[in-house]
Amino acid sequence: MGRVVVLEHLTLDGVMQAPGHPDEDPRDGFAHGGWANRAQDPVMQQAMGARMSPAWSLLLGRVTYQRFADYWPRQRPNPFTEALDRVDKYVASTTLREPLPWQNSALLGEEAVRAVAALREERPENLVVFGSGVLVRSLMGHGLVDEVVLLVHPLVLGSGRRLFPETGTPPAELRLVDATATRTGAVVAVYRTAARPPGG
Repeated sequence: MGRVVVLEHLTLDGVMQAPGHPDEDPRDGFAHGGWANRAQDPVMQQAMGARMSPAWSLLLGRVTYQRFADYWPRQRPNPFTEALDRVDKYVASTTLREPLPWQNSALLGEEAVRAVAALREERPENLVVFGSGVLVRSLMGHGLVDEVVLLVHPLVLGSGRRLFPETGTPPAELRLVDATATRTGAVVAVYRTAARPPGG
């Protein structure tokens, strides 16, 4: 049985939108894209790399998949790009149609939550989620997230899409299992989810 592992860059006020580069996700007029690049650190890279090896698959929502598919294959060869190209990618979307543009990509179909539950049972490797806030909240609401790695940056943006907005977020109980401060002032916090959400 595999594990669903969520990796998220967050600001102190919970923003997850467009951490990677300026034009990554300009929805709602968001003008702070690329904010996570200010506090990149080897500790963060190690935390991410540990979940991406030796065997893993990538699990993404539609928006994050489209951003990744448009960006990463265009980058110069490097270990991260090569790992993303090679890995099996599963996409939760009701609007995309196969064949998908990025190699080794497959749609989960109309019942994404059920498909993830089946993958989690059938496959031994980690199913790693980047971004994909809507998908993450849905999976957490169904008890399908095993570990959450939050890369919390010492930054307040005041606006932007948040991982856990005020409405539409299911209750969940998590247990802190590791926390490491980086030299840039960011914190890598690793949480394991409880068996059931409060009241579940």
